[in-house]
Amino acid sequence: MIFPEVYDIARFYGKRKEFPPFGILYLSAVLENIGCEVKIFTADPDESTFNFEQFDVVAFSIPSSVTYHIMKKVRFNSIFSSKSLIIAGGVHTSIFPKKTLLELNMDIVSIGSGEETIVEIINSFQSRDWQNVKGICFKNGNDVRFTDSRKPKKNLDHLPTIPARHLLPEEDNIMSNRLSNTSLRMTHIMLTQGCPYSCNFCASQQKRILYRSPWHIQEELIHLIKTYSIEGFAVVGDNFLVNKRKTMGICQSISGFDLKWSTLSRVDTVDYETLELMEDSGCIEIKFGIESGNQRMLDAMGKNISINQICNAIKMTNSTGIKVKIFLIHGYPGENMESTNETINLLKRMGSMIERVSLFRFAPLPGSYVYQNYKETGLLVSGTEDDWKKSHIHHNNYHWWGTKKDFAELTKSFNKLDKFISDNWD
Repeated sequence: MIFPEVYDIARFYGKRKEFPPFGILYLSAVLENIGCEVKIFTADPDESTFNFEQFDVVAFSIPSSVTYHIMKKVRFNSIFSSKSLIIAGGVHTSIFPKKTLLELNMDIVSIGSGEETIVEIINSFQSRDWQNVKGICFKNGNDVRFTDSRKPKKNLDHLPTIPARHLLPEEDNIMSNRLSNTSLRMTHIMLTQGCPYSCNFCASQQKRILYRSPWHIQEELIHLIKTYSIEGFAVVGDNFLVNKRKTMGICQSISGFDLKWSTLSRVDTVDYETLELMEDSGCIEIKFGIESGNQRMLDAMGKNISINQICNAIKMTNSTGIKVKIFLIHGYPGENMESTNETINLLKRMGSMIERVSLFRFAPLPGSYVYQNYKETGLLVSGTEDDWKKSHIHHNNYHWWGTKKDFAELTKSFNKLDKFISDNWD
């Protein structure tokens, strides 16, 4: 199993690892459960040549188009056995299955969730007959064939309760100084998959949100406490609070573990009752993707939230004793000095209730509405691999839309916002 290492560019531009590659870890656990021996390789721009001759199957994880060029280098720089089955999966392959199959010379490309798919592929390894494996495309002579898609799941309880963290170094799983502003020994866990919302800048392909059941989560937390002595965790994913009933059930089930935790949320999915239960169960921070303090920009992004909802969510959360972190995206088409000043004004009004702020620069991610409709949205992109290499939202400074004058104003306004944040939040 090969995955691309992606670093977050934290404040002051220091590189840090974000969270474990859960897609790979769950797939690896599935494979180990059926008797496969699995090894994980980490690729990055400086480490893209490997010897895979000893492996029967080599699986590439391409979680985003940003990492496509890294995996392409691995594919053509590395050594493979002539008998190896070479496959790929991930968000990028689900968006561009045929292109990935042909450009990377893969045997099979998985489309959508791959936990059941990879088992069926392994079970068909000897026969090399892929016709009955759902959710893939593969080469058949000079043809590219697509099989039937998989039926959507109702929840995530088909996943192993414990992802294969043991296949990675402990420092890739366990971190400190990463849970709010504490130094607690923590890790990341995945409680949900998918997003029912359609923000125009987002490349998420799974619109149905799936939850793990409380018992499923409890088993993982028991394992993490016993194996790694964790003191807390951060929830991976933006939508834990979408379903109030499920959220409250999970909070009740974890309240006895005496763990501190944080999560992400939309501002329109919080309420006092849920927040109080979250605080009682150990939640110490909620991270809101507010993106902008300007209503025109929120509407353009398809956020479907209002400035009032942003302010109310911050006030409610703060009143329960849960800290607030916010994420901002600057530079979506239409951003200017006026919209930036309104974002700064919002920060001034709410600043005493905000513990932390993360600022990102807009990039048109392949698979997002703004990227797919680049002519309509005015983007200066062509859908080439060079665009994918630049499509990273961490402090990129590329000219994505508008005239040179627009870009000059955008750069000036970003620098103003960035300085305001740096001056007011450590």
